[in-house]
Amino acid sequence: MNTDYILCVEHISKSFPGVKALDNVQLNVAKGEVHALMGENGAGKSTLMKILIGMLQPDSGKIIFKGQEVNFSSVHEAIAAGFSMIHQELLPFPELTVAENIFMGREPVHGWLGWINRKKLYADAKALMHKLGVTINVNRLMKTLSIAEMQMVEIAKAIANKAEVIIMDEPTSAISGREVDILFNIIRELKKEGIAIIYISHKMDEIAVIADTISVMRDGKYIGTYPANELDNKQLINLIVGRELDTIFEKRISKSGKPLLEVKKISGEKFSDISFDVSAGEIVGIAGLMGAGRTEIVQAIFGLDKIYAGDISINGKPIKISSPKEAIKNGIGLVSEDRKKTGLVLSSSVKHNITLAALKKFSPGALLNLQREKQVADEQVKKFNIKTPSSNQVVNYLSGGNQQKVVIAKVLLNDPDIIIFDEPTRGIDIGAKTEIYKMMTELAVKGKAIIMVSSELIEVLGLSNRILVVRKGRIAKELKAADATQEMIMEYAME
Repeated sequence: MNTDYILCVEHISKSFPGVKALDNVQLNVAKGEVHALMGENGAGKSTLMKILIGMLQPDSGKIIFKGQEVNFSSVHEAIAAGFSMIHQELLPFPELTVAENIFMGREPVHGWLGWINRKKLYADAKALMHKLGVTINVNRLMKTLSIAEMQMVEIAKAIANKAEVIIMDEPTSAISGREVDILFNIIRELKKEGIAIIYISHKMDEIAVIADTISVMRDGKYIGTYPANELDNKQLINLIVGRELDTIFEKRISKSGKPLLEVKKISGEKFSDISFDVSAGEIVGIAGLMGAGRTEIVQAIFGLDKIYAGDISINGKPIKISSPKEAIKNGIGLVSEDRKKTGLVLSSSVKHNITLAALKKFSPGALLNLQREKQVADEQVKKFNIKTPSSNQVVNYLSGGNQQKVVIAKVLLNDPDIIIFDEPTRGIDIGAKTEIYKMMTELAVKGKAIIMVSSELIEVLGLSNRILVVRKGRIAKELKAADATQEMIMEYAME
């Protein structure tokens, strides 16, 4: 065994009723390295990480940490031993301050009674944030922070734990380009201190920048480990999905005819003087930093946010949209950025989620035609390749990629002419991403007008005909995608 390995996972297996989640998996992580763990949703990455952090127990296999076999029966044991995990789904204490969240369970004390030394707690938290280059006031309550700020606090908390192995599960899913730079600088400093980072991400551009080593899992099995600089994107995709993908993006189609949607000088709470158009058969990408107003613009077009001034026209005819119901009536559909919060009823079935926005199709009278509803839902499941035991399955049990397909199936069931995709591939694997890219391109070929908001510049460039770069609630630049680069977009997006 390489003595530089701080962590060795040997032959780990784990089964749940009807599912073998992990099958003889291995993983060797060295001190001071960023070890990327990649695979499609459902590949077993999360199950393995939950075993490492003490949330689950393996059925068989060993975990060797610093040369000793360990078996954590709780998260507390794993943290005490030197593990820490930054979860994709954040779990802060909202009513407590940033400082209290950072040192929760390890507060500095003074006196024989063990009172919390609040002066030292806040001073230590402030010093840590300063060291990390994060400008969040440690006196603020967590509930007042944005998702991106909460993510940075979680990172600070992991470092405050003095962890020797830090697991980062999709750490950039909710933070902007500038915060990603801060995170990567923090990771580089942690590497210098000999701390091992297990980095889970679907973003291949990030992996190329930050990873030293890449391990790939597929269908609960270990596929292999490779030096990051020896794999190109095509090779990595092939390892992840187990098949060749000729191209991630379909050939970009060109727009046809006059604009289907025209937006003229609209202003709202977080944007102003926005003008653009989208033609039938065209994909217009909207790029920009988080908080720039991208989502607010498309939500206003869909009637979720109020428009204070300006006009919207469809096929040259001015319309007023003050609610999603009116937007749907006028042929507009929205795939929202947060599928769990606004796109799905998680406790309900796949069938009910798909048909929710089109119930009139199944109720010719006062009663719902349940047979017809089931038939249509099953057709959508097949059409969109939604992996589920049946359309009666509770949607919360589906993978992220399949949940996203349910949202898209729901929106498209109304056959809108103008479709807005807000972060359509956030937090889903490359296989599901590729299916969604193909779907969007096919919709454009059929003459749909598509607006796509995305933080992933590769997909903005790969799918769009034109790109609108939003900065501080305004359109800073319109670019032809064929002439644009990631660097160019970021230049216009930065303040």
